[in-house]
Amino acid sequence: MSVVVVGLNHRSAPLDVLERTAVPGDALPKALADLAGRPHLDEVMVVSTCMRTEVYATTERFHGALGDIRDFLAMWSGTPPETFSTSLYDYHDRAAAGHLLRVAAGLDSAVLGEGEILRQVRSAGDVAREERAAGPVLGELVRRAVEAGKRVRSETAISRGTTSLPHTAAMLAGSHLAGGPAPGAPCPGAGCFSGRRVVVVGAGEMGSALTGLVASAEGVAAVLVVNRTSARAEALARATGATAVPWDGLSEALGSADAVFCATDAAGTLLGPDHFAGRDGRRCVVVDLGVPRNVDAAVADVPGVELFDLADLQAHADAAVAGRRAEVPAAQEILAEELERWVGTSSERSVAAPVVAALHRKAEGIRAAELQRAASRLAELEPEERRAVEALTRGIVAKLLHDPTVRLKAVSGEARGGRLAGSLAELFDLDP
Repeated sequence: MSVVVVGLNHRSAPLDVLERTAVPGDALPKALADLAGRPHLDEVMVVSTCMRTEVYATTERFHGALGDIRDFLAMWSGTPPETFSTSLYDYHDRAAAGHLLRVAAGLDSAVLGEGEILRQVRSAGDVAREERAAGPVLGELVRRAVEAGKRVRSETAISRGTTSLPHTAAMLAGSHLAGGPAPGAPCPGAGCFSGRRVVVVGAGEMGSALTGLVASAEGVAAVLVVNRTSARAEALARATGATAVPWDGLSEALGSADAVFCATDAAGTLLGPDHFAGRDGRRCVVVDLGVPRNVDAAVADVPGVELFDLADLQAHADAAVAGRRAEVPAAQEILAEELERWVGTSSERSVAAPVVAALHRKAEGIRAAELQRAASRLAELEPEERRAVEALTRGIVAKLLHDPTVRLKAVSGEARGGRLAGSLAELFDLDP
């Protein structure tokens, strides 16, 4: 049994491809059911964020699994495979596990060391398990990845400073409002939003984080929260000291805004040039964190409006994390340790151990049955002699099983281990 991952991220694919292949949280059950029903996939899990979509699976047939996942992505995105095939990457066994550990640790993120991805990996595993799409192999892999992510953040300085997209968005907007881009500047806490009116569109996880960050910025004049569901906007406003605005008040709120953050799960454009009409060239920084994008690109043509998207955030974050890159080697050492633990324990338990246990049970059953058949011939033996026969037969069985047991465990973390375990089970008619 192999573990495989097929995916695409901010490094391998342009934003428009990421948008089409994204799997929103409320669509995860449907996506998992589709994947689990495909012929070459056993356990499945989907990790989909604004910067990546990855499908993890266990399989007996590596190439068949790749085909199943590519077909799923084509169906899901509504585009032929050749449209995004050059953007896909795939790994199997050790490399697949190592990749998930890197993802959870924030080493594969647009913002090095970001914190949200750890929660997102854990959540992806929880949903897959709740939907009965993931089993013991992926469950153990997620557990190990989350543990690795925690260790990296606690034992290195990889997460020091700006480690989230909301924080990066606030820094980008704040630095532009303060007079120009300044990667690594201490905004938003140093007056970048002083006297400014800020609008946050969306009251989900990203919108909530942005609202909290900007509302606590020094000297901010007002923070307005706009959401289709008024109750969520009102709850967020109460929690952060912001002001909730009804959805039909969106255009009016945007008309007086100095900065706008759009962070929703909407599957299309929410803000267009008309929303910014009547500003008479007054400056406004707009940051679109949506996947797919929520702000029409034509908004950038409105006089005075500066529009930034996820690609701009990545560039800004890259310029701000030079110091944290020095922590990468230490983080990689931790990931290597955790990967070895996964190979040595998780794979052994989920693949080799059940087969080994079944083999030993069968051998012990045969040994006991043969002694029972010979009971009449052994009846005249003294108790000490009977114990010697018992010990002798147990020793013979143990020696016979020792080499196959050791060799199977030695390759249990590889595709070969799954094949050997399957062959052993078939040859000895085992039921693990």
